[in-house]
Amino acid sequence: MIVALLNQKGGVGKTTLALHLAGEWARRGQRVTVIDADPQGSALDWSQQRARESLPRLFGVIGLPRNTLHREAPELARNVHHIVIDGPPRVAGLMRSALLAADIILIPVQPSPFDGWGSAEMLALLSEARVYRPQLVARFVLNRCGARTIIARETALTLADHDPPLLTSKVGQRVAFADAAQSGRLVWEAHATSAAREITALASEVGRLAR
Repeated sequence: MIVALLNQKGGVGKTTLALHLAGEWARRGQRVTVIDADPQGSALDWSQQRARESLPRLFGVIGLPRNTLHREAPELARNVHHIVIDGPPRVAGLMRSALLAADIILIPVQPSPFDGWGSAEMLALLSEARVYRPQLVARFVLNRCGARTIIARETALTLADHDPPLLTSKVGQRVAFADAAQSGRLVWEAHATSAAREITALASEVGRLAR
């Protein structure tokens, strides 16, 4: 399964979700590779920090910010259970290549109407990709949200009738994710129980999409 986390709007948490999904699947005994397709290389930075901390290698992270991703990712997928693509912000060529490579597209959004509007370009590219890949699965993921805030509820209601639809699983705004990013760790390694439960639920729901 090739899962790509994509949104042309930056700062929505693509890298955090990509790394934590990969880590959750690896924790379940599955072989996973993360492709860092963002020229900023945040996933690679996380992997290097992990090595500096002498933490065990859970999954591979490779940098492929190239328009040939749709040819290279399926080749890499032959040797693992899952490929997770951490997509680029606002690089249309890379975005198109990732869309053509993936089986499942996850579009992280924050609980804000501005995030919904900022995803318009992403949805236009998704429509283009579905001309060539009509079976391409796509879902919004509500990330960095306070479950009890009005704006989170309103955003969820707005996306409920949207195409693509919204995943049931949501990921909260938690300090544990920021701490994990800086230390090369994942939230379950830091014993952040609530954050880890959210990632477990998300990984399980995404896995069901592939069946």
